[in-house]
Amino acid sequence: MKNNRRKSGIRKFIIAFIIIIIIGALGLVYELYSRVYHPNVLLNKDSVEKYIYIPTNSSFNEVVDILSENGLLINSSSFVWLAKQKKYNVNIKPGRYRIDRALNNNELVNLLRSGRQDPIKVTFNNLRTIEDLAGNIANQIEADSVSILEYVGDVLFQRTLGLDDHSLACIFLPNTYEFYWNTSAEEFVSRMLKEYSNFWNTKRKQKADSLKLSYYEVSILASIVEKEQNIKLDERPDIAGLYLNRIKKGMKLQSDPTVIFANGDFSIRRVLTKDLKIDSPYNTYLYKGLPPGPICIPSINAIDAVLNANKNNYIFMCAKEDFSGYHNFAVNSREHSRNAKKYRRALNKRKIMR
Repeated sequence: MKNNRRKSGIRKFIIAFIIIIIIGALGLVYELYSRVYHPNVLLNKDSVEKYIYIPTNSSFNEVVDILSENGLLINSSSFVWLAKQKKYNVNIKPGRYRIDRALNNNELVNLLRSGRQDPIKVTFNNLRTIEDLAGNIANQIEADSVSILEYVGDVLFQRTLGLDDHSLACIFLPNTYEFYWNTSAEEFVSRMLKEYSNFWNTKRKQKADSLKLSYYEVSILASIVEKEQNIKLDERPDIAGLYLNRIKKGMKLQSDPTVIFANGDFSIRRVLTKDLKIDSPYNTYLYKGLPPGPICIPSINAIDAVLNANKNNYIFMCAKEDFSGYHNFAVNSREHSRNAKKYRRALNKRKIMR
């Protein structure tokens, strides 16, 4: 009897022990399952999506900090554990990643490890200088303005393309492009050169050749056309025709926007006689021919206006006195003088002195 009770006790102990082991194993399995498959990234109720930015050369600890600082990780230790199991900690891929739903650790690690980024739309237009461009682009991709300026400022780079500091802006075509956020300065410029090369197709090249202008010279003239007319774009081909007439006749271009560029004060609305004396290669009242570089980064519309300039006899132009944005054109100085007087009177009436 005693023996049976002892055996029964041992059996109960073994069963209890086994049950404890099973419960422990189930607990461990559940813990592991939770670490891998339970949601560990939650968006705020008001957020439809969130983007995280992982800079180039980020360490694993920095990635964890980025996720935590953005309030995405419910439990950072479980993420760290799985990331190490899946070797993500030694395979960091920079970029901009979209979080648009609740994710578990497995999904998050797979996303970051895959490098699957959402591209971004990079847009630039209405920019004056290469410095303006670098600053604008640096606000949209990872590359900073200094790295962009250093890359395009390299003498060997410029010589290879037949450029200098003045004409450098000619290779950038204002538009909207798709990039990955972690684009470097070199990658950005390389893409722009490819776009520039594609832009100058056979048809455009033939038109530039017929005007006896290089592609850079077309862009320089286009920048003047752009600043002479940035309201009524349908007038640009007429303005381009006027300046081409002046170039053919060997006349000074006498463009007010070039004087404003030479002055460096882009708020000027009225060019005065003293401004025309600024000694600068950009002052087309003092120097014949095109300036050494563009006075803005010209749009595709302005470039095409030069390539498709209207054939006319215009030599002079002056803004219309009704401030409509259009110009009065003239074929001789007498007619231009009359137009200029009307415009000056209109400026004085509105008390626009500068």
